[in-house]
Amino acid sequence: MEKNAALLYPRPTATRLAVRLDGMWKFRFDPESKGASDGWNKGINAKETMPVPASFQDFFTGKDEREYTGDFWYETEFFVPAEWQDRAVLLRFDAVTHRARVFVNGQEICRHEGGFLPFAADITSAAKYGGANRLVALVNNELSETTLPVGRTETLPNGKRVVKPYFDFFNYAGIQRPVTLLSLPTNAITDFSVAHRITTGGAEVDYSVETVGEGEVTVTVLDEDGKHISGAQGQNGTIAIPDARLWNVRDAYLYRFWVRLSQNGKLVDEWYDDIGIRTVEIRGTEILLNGKPVYLKGFGKHEDSDIAGRGFNRAVIKRDFELMKWIGANSLRTSHYPYCEEFYQLADREGFLVIDETPAVGFFDSTMNFLDASRGTKVPFFEKPTIQELLQNHLDAIRAMINRDKNRACVIAWSLFNEPESTSEAAIPYFKEVFDTALECDPQKRPRTFAAIMFSRPDTCKCYQFSDFICLNRYYGWYVLGGYEIDTAEKALRSELEGWKAKNLNKPFVFTEYGADTDSGIHKLPSVQWSQEYQIEVLEMNHRVFDSCDFVKGEQVWAFADFQTGEGIHRVDGNKKGIFTRQRQPKAAAFYFKQRWENLPENYKSKGL
Repeated sequence: MEKNAALLYPRPTATRLAVRLDGMWKFRFDPESKGASDGWNKGINAKETMPVPASFQDFFTGKDEREYTGDFWYETEFFVPAEWQDRAVLLRFDAVTHRARVFVNGQEICRHEGGFLPFAADITSAAKYGGANRLVALVNNELSETTLPVGRTETLPNGKRVVKPYFDFFNYAGIQRPVTLLSLPTNAITDFSVAHRITTGGAEVDYSVETVGEGEVTVTVLDEDGKHISGAQGQNGTIAIPDARLWNVRDAYLYRFWVRLSQNGKLVDEWYDDIGIRTVEIRGTEILLNGKPVYLKGFGKHEDSDIAGRGFNRAVIKRDFELMKWIGANSLRTSHYPYCEEFYQLADREGFLVIDETPAVGFFDSTMNFLDASRGTKVPFFEKPTIQELLQNHLDAIRAMINRDKNRACVIAWSLFNEPESTSEAAIPYFKEVFDTALECDPQKRPRTFAAIMFSRPDTCKCYQFSDFICLNRYYGWYVLGGYEIDTAEKALRSELEGWKAKNLNKPFVFTEYGADTDSGIHKLPSVQWSQEYQIEVLEMNHRVFDSCDFVKGEQVWAFADFQTGEGIHRVDGNKKGIFTRQRQPKAAAFYFKQRWENLPENYKSKGL
């Protein structure tokens, strides 16, 4: 992956300037994909406006707009000061879903594929200095069997295109995260990596700095009070942190690492990051943080909220963390894609453990794969002729995610797929390359895993051996053996776990999805499916099984909050498995979890390590 100074999180310093371009941009649909040939790159001639950042779909009252599939365009103006002429000028897009072409003053600057990670457009030669500049972006939200996430795009009899996701969440799209105008030195810091060791006297941090241009590199470490603690010189080295205060679960501490590049004693570039010092390890059936066992209590969740869709929303991020703290959670999985960087920064600050997931979801040939897979339907997904192109896109996404998030203390593991088809021989070489790439890219060598779907069982899954710990998505009592059959569901879940135990894997298991859809307005005695009472019964059943298995070392219920999906008779205006409503208010299950999790110790079921 190409390193670029703009891919470092945009922080203003003595050498770097950052201007957010958030606001109301011009917006225009292009259903015939004629804009590029008609010269829209020079200006889209639109009266419609659209908030940036945000998903575009939920602002409209018409269904054609909400379900729109194809090309659409954005336009805004920005000013570049004359004094930036001798510097590098770039635009940083934190996420554009799913692909983008960027034009400045009519000139195409870059193209990017992938909707959940940042990319940069170097506009140094295209910019007008001391004047206004026109930024135009052509965005497309179509899905295919080579995109992440996976799906397909069809044309209806009326000529309109529609996406058919192979996944169970709404295909929100647009310029969904912030856009930043950057002024950077031409000789600059392009990357900074750390890996930690705990020592008798504190900790040691191995670091690496990459730059454009030669110079002297220094790294300085400050504590949270701004006091100088330690430092080193050179592009690679080790920094000793005496009496280091370690970053811990729900007890975070962050050191500020200043990285500086100088030439002949003159500062050329500087950048900083707030980093927690901690270690992560899988040892036997234990998940170890700083050498001590931890039991994961938390959620799978989505970046999803009313009106803004999947768009960046700092207020929602804050509310979500406050609710997770209230309920006694300590962890989450970024299902099913990397979240905005500000989310991880707050997780670092609050001491939450994060399983960071790629957008590799939908690796199963069905628009309703969560149902078909639960019923045992088998499709040789990895035998498709498009699989090599998908693999390259998948590897690119892994490299970009790890490069962006590698220094985050909160990130304790990488999830490299969600619910892939893993029962065919053809899956094995694909999985191996994906897992090998993740290990190679990560300087901290974090544990790797994937979230296994219902039919990936001990007697059918051919890829579990690649995971450092096993993650299971299981819906006994909901998609299978639901309602009055819940007693049978409990026996089936116990039977499966006995099958896993018999394999003697000596690895921890984490349930990364389990639960039941629930309408917050339905109460019924005796319970029925969709009632709040039944949701709690399903959770209690699962927890009885978890508590009886010493190798189960985590529970991340699906889902944190209700979220939007595509239309269908299996969904009532979205997925309703949330413990909180989409408006972030508690269902009855929230109070049940609060009581359970506040009484489970952080080292629950540990073996005294």
